[in-house]
Amino acid sequence: MISLILLAQAQTGSPGGGATSSGGGFNLFVPLIFFLIIFYFILIRPQSQRQKQQQQLIHALKTGDRVVTNSGIHGLIANVKDSTVIVKVADNVKIEMEKSAIASVVKSAE
Repeated sequence: MISLILLAQAQTGSPGGGATSSGGGFNLFVPLIFFLIIFYFILIRPQSQRQKQQQQLIHALKTGDRVVTNSGIHGLIANVKDSTVIVKVADNVKIEMEKSAIASVVKSAE
């Protein structure tokens, strides 16, 4: 609908194509550029900040941290390896999982 209005406005310009019709193509891109800027600040930037915070959390994991996984399992980190952690969820029950499965640290080791 908007494109039809813009097309109709573009056709009603002066017949000679003088000074009033110059830059008409650029004026069509101004709303698109505006929407891309809004899209960046609403969706892309917050998501990249969340990913950065998650990476910092993963790199800061250490033995003794109380964590919650993405699946909702609460546990205590018993060992940290290169790409995995061993989480103690009960007495004599340990689960090895990827570091990326850790959603948050509830309480750090003291």
